[in-house]
Amino acid sequence: MPEAAHATVPSDDRPTRKQAKVRDVRRYGQPPGLKDRRNEEHWAGRLYMRSLSPYFSWLALRLGFSPNQLTYMMMACGVLSGLVVSLPATGTAAVWPALGGAVLIQVYLLLDCIDGEVARYLRRTSVAGVFLDRIGHYLSEVALLVGLGFAAQGGWRNGGYVELGLLAALGAALIKAETDNVVVARAKSGLAADPSGGDRALRPRSTKIALARQAAAMLRFHRIIGAVELSLFILGAAVLDAVLGTGTPAAMRVLCVAVAAVAVVQTLLHLVSILASRRLK
Repeated sequence: MPEAAHATVPSDDRPTRKQAKVRDVRRYGQPPGLKDRRNEEHWAGRLYMRSLSPYFSWLALRLGFSPNQLTYMMMACGVLSGLVVSLPATGTAAVWPALGGAVLIQVYLLLDCIDGEVARYLRRTSVAGVFLDRIGHYLSEVALLVGLGFAAQGGWRNGGYVELGLLAALGAALIKAETDNVVVARAKSGLAADPSGGDRALRPRSTKIALARQAAAMLRFHRIIGAVELSLFILGAAVLDAVLGTGTPAAMRVLCVAVAAVAVVQTLLHLVSILASRRLK
């Protein structure tokens, strides 16, 4: 949830970090329109996390954490979730690594909210903060997908499911890189970061491609490779494997195959969608 596009609300009577109240965090850390940011605000943030985060942002302010320190903590939670998910376990015990990974991703999402809220409250939003935030998302999604590969393989050993997890991780990274490199390409060409025309610039010029893009967006199958959604799918697969009691992570393997397939297809569709739009014009 990058924070560069949101200027801090100016105020001469803003309380210091030690005097701040939760209501102050909501006022200065959550400016109007924050939850409505297109492609930036996660559905879980809108649904519940932005309601909880001001309490933790208040605590972070009281404890003296800087925005970048919170972002580093976010990155650590995301990477650690992948490591936890990959821990070798069989039977009902396999539920615990999956549960641990899901909890860590929720903490990751929480920290992803509060680092920006603290930055805005302290008037310390920065380009470096946005950069670290983006890197944190890259690392966390890659780590979780790799962890899924090892979980589907059944332990820390080589195998086809590990390779599928790596393939999915590569796809997730490429999708983010495709999006970020639109801004890079425009900047290197002397253009503004955001193309003129708003949402119209995002739409493919081809009617057929536009309809295909709209259909894919309605199905939302791409969300399976997002960290929050994937962590819940991993937990569900682990529970299903424990209930089935087959001795092999069958549901986890099905999930791994599905995630790899979605990552490959989404990488290609996303690239075509960008090239067919007005974003590079």
